[in-house]
Amino acid sequence: MQDMGETVAFIGLGVMGYPMAGHLARAGHTVTVYNRTGSRATAWVKAYGGRKATTPAQAAAGARYVMTCVGNDEDLRNVVLGEKGALAGMGKGSVLIDHTTASADVAREIAGLAGKQGVSVLDAPVSGGQAGAEAGQLTIMVGGKPAIYKQATPLLAAYARMHQLMGPVGAGQLTKMVNQICIAGVVQGLAEGLHFARAVGLDRAKAVGVIAKGAAQSWQMDNRAVSMIEGRFDFGFAVDWMRKDLGIVLAEARRSGASLPLTALVDQFYAEVQQMGGSRWDTSSLIARLEAVKSKR
Repeated sequence: MQDMGETVAFIGLGVMGYPMAGHLARAGHTVTVYNRTGSRATAWVKAYGGRKATTPAQAAAGARYVMTCVGNDEDLRNVVLGEKGALAGMGKGSVLIDHTTASADVAREIAGLAGKQGVSVLDAPVSGGQAGAEAGQLTIMVGGKPAIYKQATPLLAAYARMHQLMGPVGAGQLTKMVNQICIAGVVQGLAEGLHFARAVGLDRAKAVGVIAKGAAQSWQMDNRAVSMIEGRFDFGFAVDWMRKDLGIVLAEARRSGASLPLTALVDQFYAEVQQMGGSRWDTSSLIARLEAVKSKR
């Protein structure tokens, strides 16, 4: 534990934010938390100490660093802007670190408004899911000024195994979009491979055991192949959230002129999973769609 920690506010105690804020408290920082559902903040304070605030502005008052981890662009605006938002409580020289997976546009918008009052911003979306947050093993993609990033790295280290400055504000979100594009394609490929193996009569577990030692190996295969075979889809990152992320990706692609045919197709497949009642299933549930299609034939 550090001899002297920072004064930190953490806004948003969902499945990611709750353990992330806990790691900051365990690292010796003084943490004030805010969550829209107050009972969640009460439980956090009981578990880790610190203080519960009734508004984002109150949480941010006096904090050198303010972390946000909420659902989407509008959620982020709601907790950062306005008379009760975090910016209203932040002083000159403080730093807002946003861990929300959101658009690059909202990151730049908030950075512009924050800069007018002397507040620096890092957009810092994370990858690694609930398990990574709980273990303190997240990967963080950061956009912002190098000096501010360097200043904030001891705090990021409390819950990250890897963090990297990617460029100016917005670059963190753009890098997270690359992450989601890659995940979508890999999960669909794994789902099709397992579906095909079953259709041709292979022992799917044995097939995975062989190909996982070769070029087909991936994190998704190592961590989700068995549960996909067993039809278990309760690993935290829901289809609803993936569709939100892919919507951001596809909107950015339209603006930039990037061609993402596979990503657009997988987004449609996730829409079908939602229609099957799988909105809260995790992203590996793409295989359930394939099995359902086969059963209808």
